Amino acid sequence: MTSVLDLAPVVPVVVLEDAADAVPLARALVAGGLPAIEITLRTPAAPDAIRAVAEEVPEAVVGAGTVIGAEGVRTAVAAGARFLVSPGWTDGLLQAMRGTGLPFLPGVSTVSEVVALLERGVTEMKFFPAEAAGGTAYLASLSAPLPQARFCPTGGIGPGSAPSYLALPNVGCVGGTWMLPRDAIRAKDWGHVERLAAQAAALRG
Repeated sequence: MTSVLDLAPVVPVVVLEDAADAVPLARALVAGGLPAIEITLRTPAAPDAIRAVAEEVPEAVVGAGTVIGAEGVRTAVAAGARFLVSPGWTDGLLQAMRGTGLPFLPGVSTVSEVVALLERGVTEMKFFPAEAAGGTAYLASLSAPLPQARFCPTGGIGPGSAPSYLALPNVGCVGGTWMLPRDAIRAKDWGHVERLAAQAAALRG
């Protein structure tokens, strides 16, 4: 599979309370140009949501987010996730994610964490929480000493700030939720989601 960082400029970070919303939401995101979809393991509906998208929306690349332990890794794999994302990492979690053979993005927020992952052969990471951890200035400062590290910054990023992240040489994509307004999901206004997804997909021209 192409690197998760190279599938689209924005990876929607999805939190679903109702698994029945997963398929129409995923279809709207894909139609808007965002095929990589991270469904977070923050709700009981998440495994069924991942499974439904994996089975019914083959053009989507569905992954599991908020993977914070070996049990979460097993749950994500059993549901059919095609990539894994964690907010942070430990050696145990890293081993569990690596053992799946799936692409994964372990979370980092410090230089030492980046160096530790590079030491372990991992070059693609999630930078989280991006805005709180230093934003574009912090990431830009890492590109010269650590050019081999590439990031998907997530956390506090919106359509206004995303382009400045995407312009950095060490950023492959950003994660965000702004194309998933809660009122639109509650109203099942998938056309609105598709329009916002199309705007997000166009952020890197």
